[in-house]
Parts: sequence; structure tokens; C-alpha cells
Amino acid sequence: MERAVIRVDGYVQGVGFRWWTMDLARELGLVGYAENLMDGRVEISAQGSTEALGVLIRALIEQPTRRGRPGRVTDHTIDWVTPDPKLRGFSAR
Repeated sequence: MERAVIRVDGYVQGVGFRWWTMDLARELGLVGYAENLMDGRVEISAQGSTEALGVLIRALIEQPTRRGRPGRVTDHTIDWVTPDPKLRGFSAR
């Protein structure tokens, strides 16, 4: 199990980006959250299998989107952090 914190920048707030991310993460069996940041970015903390995280990350940043992702991502960062055994479910905050 791995955990990644992905921050995406661009036109990602107010367009359904967090809800789309939550739906895909749940489909992939990931746990964590997607949250708007004060600076206009969205932060996604996702935990699960390496394969599922790879699918999520590719879908978050691919240009153009092939999965109907709302908004437009112009930049991103990924930090690999220690998994949190207390995380349950996936939510949009």
C-alpha cells in the first residue's frame, strides 16, 4: 500500500473536479480525500495499490483528458508520504 498527495493547479475549482476525482478513486478502491485549497489548487490525498494510484494520477494530469475530467490541469506536484492506516473511504471536502 502507498499514499500520494497530489496537488493540481489550473481551472480546477467550481467545476466538479473534486467530485469526479472522488468517483474515480472509489472505483479504483482508493481511500482518502479531494479538497480545495485556498490558493485555487485542489489537493488529493489517495492511498491504495501502486497500480490504482498510477491510474488515478494519469487521469488527473493527462492532457487532453480521455475520461471526461472537468476543468483543466496546468500543473501538478506529487509527494509520496507514509500510508495512514486510519483512512477509510474517499470523500470530497
